[in-house]
Amino acid sequence: MKPIFVRGISIQFRLALAVILSVVLMISNQRLEPYRQSLSSLLTPIQYLANVPGVLLDWSSETLATRDMLSAQNKQLMRQQLLMSERLQRFEHLRQENVRLRALLGSPVHMDSRKVVAEVIEVASDPFRQYVVLNQGASNGVYHGQPVVDAQGVVGQVVEVSKFTSRVLLVSDSTHGIPVRVTRNDVRAIANGTGDIDDIELRHVAKNTDIVAGDLLVTSGLGNRFPEGYPVARVMNVSRDEGQNYAVINAQPLAALDRIRYVLLIWPDEPAVDTHLSEHLIKQSVETQLGSNSVASTANGEGQ
Repeated sequence: MKPIFVRGISIQFRLALAVILSVVLMISNQRLEPYRQSLSSLLTPIQYLANVPGVLLDWSSETLATRDMLSAQNKQLMRQQLLMSERLQRFEHLRQENVRLRALLGSPVHMDSRKVVAEVIEVASDPFRQYVVLNQGASNGVYHGQPVVDAQGVVGQVVEVSKFTSRVLLVSDSTHGIPVRVTRNDVRAIANGTGDIDDIELRHVAKNTDIVAGDLLVTSGLGNRFPEGYPVARVMNVSRDEGQNYAVINAQPLAALDRIRYVLLIWPDEPAVDTHLSEHLIKQSVETQLGSNSVASTANGEGQ
């Protein structure tokens, strides 16, 4: 006859077993890192397979685009190209002037670094961690601690690398910190994530520090991880409470962390391969524009 009340494993035994397993996992965490990377490499096909619906949706939307929509986008891109070409010409003049000024001051010239475009194939499902997975890994030269940016500003840094993928910790994660400076007065601070995708904070800043809402924060270059001068965030709120030792400063990241699709991986110590090519294209575009202007002026003179 089966008894009605069956005594199972005691709660004390379960607690002791959980504590022992936790200690064993903490001790063997570093030794498990190679197995974790191998497992990540094995799961890479699954990550790409999970990304197939998004790729198919993008392909179908591009295929079903109407002719009018493509024509309007083409005109908009042409206008943007003209504006960017004009801005690029002015930047080339400023770059040459900056080189001359740095030569006068004896300051080293910052060379353009190597950059590679990567695509986001996975976003963190853990509400307490903020990271994305990229389709570039160790086979492409990605390394631990590599800076990552998008078109607006700093996205974060690589914290885990497998053979074909890499994991990027976002600047808004609560465990992330980045040295920054204020462009207005060169005040330096550390920007830490808060766990909120649209908020980071400057900690341990004295109340009399000259930082106001609207200030732009860029990378300071300290720590030799993020190159100097990349935009990080803009100060949104500064609170100086008499009862607190430090000011409470909140800023909003400039990068679109909640909707990033493509990012740039940066190699600060490796110069860009196509630096001379870009300079040649700039000079060629300038000469072409000057030639077209001279032809137009000649035609106007003949018409008169």
